[in-house]
Amino acid sequence: MTLLSRTKDTAKKRGLSIEKLAKQVGISKSGIYQWDIHEPKPSTIQKVADVLNVSTDYLLGRTDEMTMPLENKNHPSDLAIDDILSFDGAELSPEYVAQLRAFAQTMIDTGQWEIDENGNRKPSKK
Repeated sequence: MTLLSRTKDTAKKRGLSIEKLAKQVGISKSGIYQWDIHEPKPSTIQKVADVLNVSTDYLLGRTDEMTMPLENKNHPSDLAIDDILSFDGAELSPEYVAQLRAFAQTMIDTGQWEIDENGNRKPSKK
């Protein structure tokens, strides 16, 4: 699979359109569709991988393992709270985002969340 096809396939699995992915990464949708012709900068590939929660090696076809190593997934900066732009029609304040991030990290630190075999966070069965 090509970088473009892996990106499209993974975005679909994550429930993201290419347009929404491009917006989150800060690039144009047409730019993504050009990847079969012109490979993007490594920094762009990394941003896409971060949004899709996969490794750059997966996107580049170097591995079939989608998930990133677990040791990278428990840091508060990896939490997808930044993807939440609003709640009930109102934009979230930076203070509220910080509170959500702290709450999520507490859930991880106390074992109330765990990482499943696919690298996704889920409530712990403990």
